[in-house]
Amino acid sequence: MENYSKGEVKELEDPMVFTLSTNDINMRVAAGSKIRNLMGFAMNKIKEPGTRKICWSGSGKAITKTVTCVEIMKRRNKGLHQITKIRSKRIEEYWEPKLEGLERLKVNRDIPAISILLSKDPLNQDEPGYQAPGSFDEFWSTVIKNDKSRRRARTPFGSNENNDRKRKNPRKKNFNDKHNKQSENDNDKGSEGKSDSKAMKEAVNESSSNSNKEKTRNTSTKNEKSNTTG
Repeated sequence: MENYSKGEVKELEDPMVFTLSTNDINMRVAAGSKIRNLMGFAMNKIKEPGTRKICWSGSGKAITKTVTCVEIMKRRNKGLHQITKIRSKRIEEYWEPKLEGLERLKVNRDIPAISILLSKDPLNQDEPGYQAPGSFDEFWSTVIKNDKSRRRARTPFGSNENNDRKRKNPRKKNFNDKHNKQSENDNDKGSEGKSDSKAMKEAVNESSSNSNKEKTRNTSTKNEKSNTTG
């Protein structure tokens, strides 16, 4: 493909997977769509009494975002019936030749796609992919309970978040210990320096007092000699 450059890309529109009326909503989710914007529009429409069904569709990288929007809507609106359909979507890529004599290439790619129908009215329970309202509430509640019990079993009695943080960060504890030892050594050195300076001051004072005493002795002897000669 060195002699070709990627050109036009077409997404073939699939036929409607579910039959919708004029008042129903068909939500198409793209990879760059924002969930906030999608949910704001869809939640306002589903509250209208004339809207009985809403279909969410997405393909490729948008599948995860499509499922997320559906789960949010089901949690905010209890009693919605669901049917899920998984299929493939055809994408046509055209490659333009860079050299003369080469023909234009057409590449077909099939990517996964999903369509989820949410309905206020009951749907056909025999349809593959059907989920009744609240069918997975018990499942998720048991999952959450098991998760909480596992967390409690991992944490010992009497432990708190601070102890967990210390266990998770042994480097920080070692750094604090080294810092405390360094500060203690500095304090010891400071006390030794103070004692040495004090001893030096005492030695200087003693030497100065001895020199003063010697001077007074010399002056006294001089005065006695002068008195005797006189």
